[in-house]
Amino acid sequence: MEQILIVEDDKGLNQGLCKALKTDNRQIISCYNLQSAKEQLLCQIPNLILLDLNLPDGNGLELLQELCTNSNKPPVILLTANDTDEDVVNGLEKGADDYITKPFSLTVLRARVNTQLRKSYNEKNIASVIIGPYSFDFAAQQFFVNGSNIELSKTEQKLLKLLVENKGCTMERAALVDRIWTDGADYVDENALSVTVKRLRDKLNAKDYIKTVYGIGYVWVNNYE
Repeated sequence: MEQILIVEDDKGLNQGLCKALKTDNRQIISCYNLQSAKEQLLCQIPNLILLDLNLPDGNGLELLQELCTNSNKPPVILLTANDTDEDVVNGLEKGADDYITKPFSLTVLRARVNTQLRKSYNEKNIASVIIGPYSFDFAAQQFFVNGSNIELSKTEQKLLKLLVENKGCTMERAALVDRIWTDGADYVDENALSVTVKRLRDKLNAKDYIKTVYGIGYVWVNNYE
């Protein structure tokens, strides 16, 4: 059963969120301050956290930063009245997965919650993959070709994960660049992706798997379906 932790000090809003997000297969846990949220997290890590920033005993960013030190960090959606661009950017850079400003539509909130839960589920399922001669463990950052360990850079790992989790589907160049180079750089040399693809192909001997779709992007072709 899915579990969502709501950390929101406004009791009326907290109860409304509980009612809006509750389903037969989903448990909702309410907390009204940082202390009770931390105590709950010691018992169990939920599948997702809705986190207010302005809480009676501190700022929600404090809890967010603590969560980011945990390798098992769940998706965190910030809920706040702080709606400037600087606030949003700061929250996302601190490790939030989404940022929703008050007031908000419950319909939109449900959609964003479901999106984050699906994303988290997919990422966990893609953590370890065996395809033909390849064995990829993204969580442990270990990659094998015919039993031989291959060292991949962080950028190469990001590219490989995107291609493998979307195998059979062409990934556009612009989408790959946007999702791989997420450090806020204003400009990425268009040749950077081509160079990374070539290095990854060479290291994995994957010319029969990582195919170029000219004028569009790249696709991982699974020859072991």
